[in-house]
Amino acid sequence: MAAGRGAAALRRAWRERRAALLEPSYTPLVAACLCLAEGGVNLWVIRRVPYTEIDWKAYMEEVEGFANGTLDYTQLKGNTGPLVYPAGFVYIFLGLYYATGHGTDIRLAQYLFAGLYLLNLLLVFRIYCRTNKVPPYVFFFMCCASYRIHSIFVLRLFNDPVAMAILFLAINLFLEERWSWGCLLFSLAVSVKMNILLFAPGLLFLLLQRFGLLGCIPKLCICALLQVVLGLPFLLVNPVGYLTRSFDLGRQFQFKWTVNWRFLPEEFFQNRAFHAMLLLAHLAGLGLFALHRWHRSKESILALLKDPAERKHASPPLTVNNIVFVLFSSNFLGVCCSRSLHYQFYVWYFHTLPYLLWCTPTAKLAHMPKVLLLGVIELCWNTYPSTVCSSLSLHICHGLVLLQLWYGTAPPLAPYPPAASRRPAAISKKAQ
Repeated sequence: MAAGRGAAALRRAWRERRAALLEPSYTPLVAACLCLAEGGVNLWVIRRVPYTEIDWKAYMEEVEGFANGTLDYTQLKGNTGPLVYPAGFVYIFLGLYYATGHGTDIRLAQYLFAGLYLLNLLLVFRIYCRTNKVPPYVFFFMCCASYRIHSIFVLRLFNDPVAMAILFLAINLFLEERWSWGCLLFSLAVSVKMNILLFAPGLLFLLLQRFGLLGCIPKLCICALLQVVLGLPFLLVNPVGYLTRSFDLGRQFQFKWTVNWRFLPEEFFQNRAFHAMLLLAHLAGLGLFALHRWHRSKESILALLKDPAERKHASPPLTVNNIVFVLFSSNFLGVCCSRSLHYQFYVWYFHTLPYLLWCTPTAKLAHMPKVLLLGVIELCWNTYPSTVCSSLSLHICHGLVLLQLWYGTAPPLAPYPPAASRRPAAISKKAQ
């Protein structure tokens, strides 16, 4: 009898352990364990892996010019070239400039970015706890298994993680229905790096669905006003210089750093017609997703312009998963059609991949291909320098993610009405 009770206890413990890996309700527990582990991993990386100088010195030289009184944006430069980020970048990295002894204390900067890594991870986990979609075992691959992401944060000190951490804070505010504060933080993230604009089509769609055209105008004004306030010192001195440098949408990328287009000839990679094709593909993808995957109402998509109270058919209420799916898929479409992806750009969508893969219904046997897809994407980003094979593999993986998003989130088919009976209806005596 004692042996039977012991076996039952072991089976119960095994079932609970299995549930902790597979049931999304265990995400908070797994997230807490992983965050503690990540603290140790980041300390080990900082102390054991040599720091690599790429852009930190240039960042410090650019903000040092501002600290010395230069307000003409065209005159702010570093050893890698002119400053090409908006004003929010200048203010945040100016704080890091003073905190690290004019940028000389690299080890302190690494510890600060390790703290940013943990903060970013907490914000991401809070989103995943709310969505309740992704099995917890996937987060082991999102955390401890990614060499490239740890490198971007604590070994390279890029500005991309700063922008993404602010963006995830904004998404958390959207999930709490604090749209004004969320728009303010979203605009702040844009002011650090423009890649955040890849989320903008999705955000605009959500604002229209939630508030209608007139209702979303104040939210858009919040975004615009913050950009004006942050850029005002530079706009007053050289407005054209500030706008053309910080929001240069036509900037050419160097072929030697591309991760996603290595299989193309360099002449074609730099061709403006190729860039126009990518832009058209991006707009077409956004249009298709907006019409057929984001929009769930029976009315035309133009009904989003109306006040929600005046719509003929009430729009379905925005759920946590609606918000996250629209924002994450909007960004992913932009990444797929990007003119070039550099190694630090991996952080633009890395933390959204588990949701994009597991937001669709997943059979038991389908877990392994999705984990394999994550692994191949990670391998592509860890291949340096990129090769024809790694670039093609990355595009194939992106295409597979898009296909499962498209077919896995298709609206259910409307049931057919019951066929009318051929037998005539019986006539009641009263009717006779």
